[in-house]
Amino acid sequence: MTVTTTAAAFALTDEEAAGLPTVEEALDYAEHGWYLSGRIFSDAELDALQEATEVYYAGHRDRELPAKPSTLASWQPSDGPVQRHNDYVHYESEAIGAILRKPLLGAVAARLARAEEIRIFQSTLILKPPIADEPSNLVPWHFDKHYWQTSTSQRMLTAFVPFHDCTVEMGTITMVDGSHRWQELPGGDDSTRHFAARDNSELEQLLADNAAFNGATISRVPVEIPRGHVSFHHCRTYHGSGPNRSDRPRRAVSLHLQDGGNRYRRFLRGDGEPVVYNHDVLVRRTPGGEPDYADPEFCPVLWRGEL
Repeated sequence: MTVTTTAAAFALTDEEAAGLPTVEEALDYAEHGWYLSGRIFSDAELDALQEATEVYYAGHRDRELPAKPSTLASWQPSDGPVQRHNDYVHYESEAIGAILRKPLLGAVAARLARAEEIRIFQSTLILKPPIADEPSNLVPWHFDKHYWQTSTSQRMLTAFVPFHDCTVEMGTITMVDGSHRWQELPGGDDSTRHFAARDNSELEQLLADNAAFNGATISRVPVEIPRGHVSFHHCRTYHGSGPNRSDRPRRAVSLHLQDGGNRYRRFLRGDGEPVVYNHDVLVRRTPGGEPDYADPEFCPVLWRGEL
């Protein structure tokens, strides 16, 4: 299934346009590295999204990935009651993808990133079980761009879309305020070692070391998100989350977004081996033979136009 778009597909209603970030809010995002939106999704849309994810968890796929990348997150029931991560849900489920491609979501991202085009980069369906001492529920400190070294853009961002009110008790996302303006420690932490498979204390120390290198104080800001609202963060903003101490699962989609100027670049690890992102074995090739991060099958356009 190829997603086709027209200029009309990117139109906003007057009510939606009124909910876009103001100039002051966009400047605040540029200063702090994160933004809590107004209402983007209706209750009906979120009800449909949760229903579609239950069908997905039960095994339904509208289409399968043509290959299985080596670092693919793909929870299945046999993995048990750990935190669930499932990549490419926007591709594998038509119902999930249709809701996530809401133009208003792309328009908000475009205003924040100061871009005329926003495409999906990746989507991850997340379910954090209500088990306070489950180790996998702790998401260590990290910033997304560290794991996107094959992308040229520095304006990429992530929309965190919970299906319900998302509170501190549930282990909501927490930002390190202003950390997107830090310079990364020289020497190069290995970006192929995914944060979910690393020791929390190691990444806590790496955060402290990066803050010290920048002469910065670590300011952690939990973002409580009302249902229908969305938290956005810059690709270089450190973030993480704590345990789910509530009595119900914390459900969300982490929707990673790229501006229209983003392209693949060859990037080498410290040992000289090239970094391979999951897309690189899935997306079509450019005329020059490189992975095409504008492939509409995997990276559909959410927004195009001036705001």
